Amino acid sequence: MEVRIEESWKEKLHDEFSKQYFVELAEFVKKEYREKAVYPAPKNIFRAFELCPFDTVDVVILGQDPYHGERQANGLAFAVDEGRQIPPSLLNIFKEIAHDFGKPLEHTDGDLARWAKQGVLLLNATLTVRAHAAGSHQDRGWESFTDAVIRSLSEEREHLVFMLWGNYAKAKGAHLNRKKHLVLEAPHPSPLSASSGFFGCGHFSKANDYLIASGKSPIDWL
Repeated sequence: MEVRIEESWKEKLHDEFSKQYFVELAEFVKKEYREKAVYPAPKNIFRAFELCPFDTVDVVILGQDPYHGERQANGLAFAVDEGRQIPPSLLNIFKEIAHDFGKPLEHTDGDLARWAKQGVLLLNATLTVRAHAAGSHQDRGWESFTDAVIRSLSEEREHLVFMLWGNYAKAKGAHLNRKKHLVLEAPHPSPLSASSGFFGCGHFSKANDYLIASGKSPIDWL
């Protein structure tokens, strides 16, 4: 089936689009958008891929669901549109970055496109959600699709950094090739768990050190 996604990803994931699970997923998602309020906007479902083509990926940050509040989800995991209030988990991410590098962030808007354009794939496991109904599009096929994304990166690329925060992300990344890539794990940055090991994890400087050692450019997280 025809899927509007960035060309390099379209090539890598071509086989997924003809599988029965994806055909059923596409029909479900189209129906949901017709009949209910669903986030993100349709044009932003594959935004993470548009901003970060396959060969430019250096870091993968795994989220779970898009935000389900009005005008929050924008297609990038943990991100919100510029000008929107920063959600608690993203605020804790910003706090850890500032602590990690020992200086305040220069950019504090929540869009995070500045990271994506540097090679950070901000990937949610589920790419759509019904308004005010967390998890409403789980177990419909998105997880199989994003598993294929992760598998493709793990098998075909080298020296990537995967940041897995929380048990869900850790489970989703369980089959990553840790001989070829750096896999960083910590509790989720949610206020419920950030103090149990996310704060002080140093993932952002560790990622940059690894990228530099691999002959790549570091990410400007600030």
